[in-house]
Amino acid sequence: MLIAFALTPMGVEENVADHIADAVKIVRESGLPNRSDSMYTMIEGDWDEVMDVVKRAAEAVAAKAPRVQLVLKADLWPGMPHPLDGKIELLERRITPTA
Repeated sequence: MLIAFALTPMGVEENVADHIADAVKIVRESGLPNRSDSMYTMIEGDWDEVMDVVKRAAEAVAAKAPRVQLVLKADLWPGMPHPLDGKIELLERRITPTA
């Protein structure tokens, strides 16, 4: 399972990065494969472990912000090993012609 999620602390003005850093730290310390970019944090694992990490990350932001919005997108692809990188590998094979 691959989850992409975004947390938005509301009512904190320009201190968003401070709040999100707490969440990303939780994701990284989880030991699960993950990647963050300017819009989402992606995390790979089974349903229970991934959702536990998302919950703890959301709670960390909520501990400092009066309100938090969560956007979550899940890719449930049972036959895809390591979807965090596997999906990109499939795409790259189609973009880059083989010799």
